[in-house]
Amino acid sequence: MTPAAPAQVTEPVADGVAALEVEGVSHSFGAKRALENVAFTVHPGEFAVLLGLNGAGKTTLFSLVTRLYHNRSGAIRIFGSDVRKKPSRALAQIGVVFQQPTIDLDLSVSQNLRYHAALHGMSRRAAEERQEVELGRLDMAERADDKVRRLSGGQRRRVEIARALMHGPRLLLLDEPTVGLDIRARQAILDHVRRLCREEGMAVLWATHLIDEVDGHDRVVVLHEGHVLAFGGVADVTRGAGAATIIEAFTTLTGKDGT
Repeated sequence: MTPAAPAQVTEPVADGVAALEVEGVSHSFGAKRALENVAFTVHPGEFAVLLGLNGAGKTTLFSLVTRLYHNRSGAIRIFGSDVRKKPSRALAQIGVVFQQPTIDLDLSVSQNLRYHAALHGMSRRAAEERQEVELGRLDMAERADDKVRRLSGGQRRRVEIARALMHGPRLLLLDEPTVGLDIRARQAILDHVRRLCREEGMAVLWATHLIDEVDGHDRVVVLHEGHVLAFGGVADVTRGAGAATIIEAFTTLTGKDGT
């Protein structure tokens, strides 16, 4: 039996507010311009794909949204809260799975999740209840007491997703979460995250360079060399590029073969 969806931990927000608004954001590393006037929105219940080749600026953008870097231009708002003006309120609304694994290999699955919960001020009882639900939904409940280093790459990613959801965020950010995983593991993670959008109204920004991870119902942000070349539904982006498929559209827009 699939465990019931847990109650939200974060504070309620007004109806109709976008989950993520990126407005006129630029960023440089010295003389190198990494992002140029980037703008798009993600709404509750949407699975939005940030699609771009390696070096397009995806990780830089994630670093700005999560406040690892400070945005000096434009605005980034999470459920209406500006990440510069109200960082604590904004960041409490998000769960993050970074491109590079950040899970402690020498702790158990349960210890990793409880530590994250403690950082968010959750009680031990609440953390245990949340852990049971999140690991159960990812078929990882039986591995709760195992050290992370004993898990496969796909299982470690599932634990990172469970950890990101422990505090009940409404916006989930995933940066190349399936890199290095086999086809079955990739699909299982995609299916789970899409189910969160469909059944719980979770907003998701999924960064990838793999076009086969784009579904016909997704929203797509095509990012190339720091510029947003297209944004909208798959059909709109494809039609706007004068192409028959999203793969052709990506190739037309970027001049690159997105495989």
